[in-house]
Amino acid sequence: MFQICFLCAATETRYLNASNRELASSHESAFSKENNQDATSEDKTSHKLLQFTFQELKSATGNFRPDSILGEGGFGYVFKGWIEENGTTPAKPGTGLTVAVKSLKPDALQGHREWVAEINFLGQLHHPNLVKLIGYCIEDDQRLLVYEFMSRGSLENHLFRSE
Repeated sequence: MFQICFLCAATETRYLNASNRELASSHESAFSKENNQDATSEDKTSHKLLQFTFQELKSATGNFRPDSILGEGGFGYVFKGWIEENGTTPAKPGTGLTVAVKSLKPDALQGHREWVAEINFLGQLHHPNLVKLIGYCIEDDQRLLVYEFMSRGSLENHLFRSE
């Protein structure tokens, strides 16, 4: 039985490593295609996802402090943070661009596929009425998504809040 569990873990590790390479190569090719196109098109370059380091997001959220938690979902916690406009550099709280950083629980092996799907889907889908995916972090076992911060809360909060 131990050997079966070990084989499953090894298979999942290979899957995660392969997914990391696929994700990086798909975004690198998308980025290079965008960079080779007409640079005067602001609309095309505004949809480019940023790749954050774990340290940048750790600093942006104040070390993932409990008082910066906005909520918790099936993936994990969502933290409030600040980054510099048009970049990945952390900013002082209250300055720069306010973001929501969604972290995938490390023990959620099935969540990795959904995490990749969310990047692929929301990285291409843009609409004024949808929250904007700004970027992502994939470093070792860390999986984080960076969204624009919605100051008035989520649609779910407005639809299902109890008064």
